[in-house]
Amino acid sequence: MNSENMVHMANQIAQFFTSYPHEDAVAGVADHIEKFWEKRMRQQLHDYIAQGGSGLNELALEAAKRLG
Repeated sequence: MNSENMVHMANQIAQFFTSYPHEDAVAGVADHIEKFWEKRMRQQLHDYIAQGGSGLNELALEAAKRLG
């Protein structure tokens, strides 16, 4: 998947959870990515963050960092 699509998808998930309390929102985004994204997609997200993570919503960024 190209980086632009990946960022868009992660940001859409984060947008869904923005009305939740912060900790619940981060946990919700992380849970969704863990359950529904293939391992290679999660690795691509991790690599993208290692390169700066430009354009990622803060919730998506924090959640992805929790995934390891």
